[in-house]
Amino acid sequence: MKKIYFIINLFVLATIMGCANDDLDIDLDGIAAPANISALTTVTQDNTGKVTFLPKGEGATQYKINFGDGSPVSDYVSIGGTVSHVYKEGVYKSKIIAYGLNGKTTEVEKEVVVSFRAPENLVVVVTNDLSVSKKITVTATADFALFYDVYFGETGHPDPISANNGESVSYTYQEAGTYTIRVVSKSAAIKTTEYTQEVTAKLVVAPSTSAPTPPNRQASDVISIYGTKYANVAGTNYFPDWGQAGQGSSWAEFDLNGDKMLNYIKLSYQGIALADNVTIDVSGMEYFHMDVWTPDLQKIETSLISKTNGEKPVVKDLTANQWTSIDIPISAFTSQGLTVADIFQLKFVGTPWAGGTVFIDNIYFYKTPAESIALPLDFESANLNYTWGGFGNVDASVVTNPNKTGLNVSNKVVKLDKKSGAETWAGASLNLENTLDFTKGTKVKVLVWSPKVGADILYKMELSTSPKDGNGNPSVNFEVHAATTVANAWEVLTFDLTSAASFSTSIKYDRVILFPDFGQNGTGATYYFDDIKQSN
Repeated sequence: MKKIYFIINLFVLATIMGCANDDLDIDLDGIAAPANISALTTVTQDNTGKVTFLPKGEGATQYKINFGDGSPVSDYVSIGGTVSHVYKEGVYKSKIIAYGLNGKTTEVEKEVVVSFRAPENLVVVVTNDLSVSKKITVTATADFALFYDVYFGETGHPDPISANNGESVSYTYQEAGTYTIRVVSKSAAIKTTEYTQEVTAKLVVAPSTSAPTPPNRQASDVISIYGTKYANVAGTNYFPDWGQAGQGSSWAEFDLNGDKMLNYIKLSYQGIALADNVTIDVSGMEYFHMDVWTPDLQKIETSLISKTNGEKPVVKDLTANQWTSIDIPISAFTSQGLTVADIFQLKFVGTPWAGGTVFIDNIYFYKTPAESIALPLDFESANLNYTWGGFGNVDASVVTNPNKTGLNVSNKVVKLDKKSGAETWAGASLNLENTLDFTKGTKVKVLVWSPKVGADILYKMELSTSPKDGNGNPSVNFEVHAATTVANAWEVLTFDLTSAASFSTSIKYDRVILFPDFGQNGTGATYYFDDIKQSN
């Protein structure tokens, strides 16, 4: 293993590493070679052939340039630095050599055109970004040109942005509106070639809030196509090109602060295609669901497409500038004669045709569960998957009751292993599929088996969809404590929810969390829990 030993002063260490140790033993083996290497190449307009290289890339600490004309390779160029070289007229294959911290290198070839002839046949393509407001992209290509400058014409931003000939450059305006851009294409000649055009920086209207979070469901009760709540059908193509581009339509995956959603732009029709040779049987499901946001569409038509007998549509109205949650009964498709046992594609059609934009999230089929995870919880059902998630070095599982004595002779219980050295706040959580009805009581009783007397058992509930706090946990919650009074035996602990200042009967809490021996580091002890239920 290659290692390098650094002595770094405290200021640099605090700035770069956020660590208070002065001596760092850093393993370099895992650092990848530099990537995305390129160089902006510019040339002076004086017939001298002086070309300047500005190398760029990821993970590089320095560069060298092989000019491609037989002259020696350049000295090292630092990050953000440039190097110049005088060429004779001609076309050269230069190389940008990027060096990483561990000595790994990446080479990229760059064509350098040095012509003392002014650029000719200048072609400029200007496009509006369809998913980012006020963003304009310019691509300019000309014969004999090496690079070009773009003046975007916004007050207070007089300097141009440069790009290599044939490559693109983007700019986002401060305000929507009409601007005059000027493109100056340059070769090594004194004379340049220019192009001007009026452009409109458009405001793209998009949702500012996420779609409603779907409820917790058993995996057997849902078939998900797109979204983050459930596991999606693998290999699905959300943007197959069925000719929509010819209708002026486009598509993107819109990112709202980390929450991604499908964005169909100027929606004429848009398909979703499962992977090759994949079909899904939704005959056992009851509903098709999706959440749709639009600034301008009036209606959306949704079709399920069967492998054996075609497609059938259902049309739903949309409300502008807010999320519309759509639930279509599967019977709305089967009543039209559609076979739903072999669905392999979906299709959306906009009204007006190719005249509006939609954002779609949480696309799935679902059915009402015969059983659900809700209080009271006794963990006896063979049909439910009680997925407890341990944290802080706690292992959680549903196991056969190892202590069928006293107050608890049931078959299944929850086992929490608080490992040696586990965090003081270690515990486990379970998502509920149905929230509590507080008319049934504002106390919760829990059967607890503890290896010691005086263990603090913390009972907590959260609203999982509430904004995150500084630790990344839902900010809407409450906590209630109770202490064990016996060791190595079952006892009932009662948690009065109203004793928590943050508790409210109006909140739809959907997560139960148990903390064994709260406030103490783990000692390798095991705790058991059962029969979590409400009472008055």
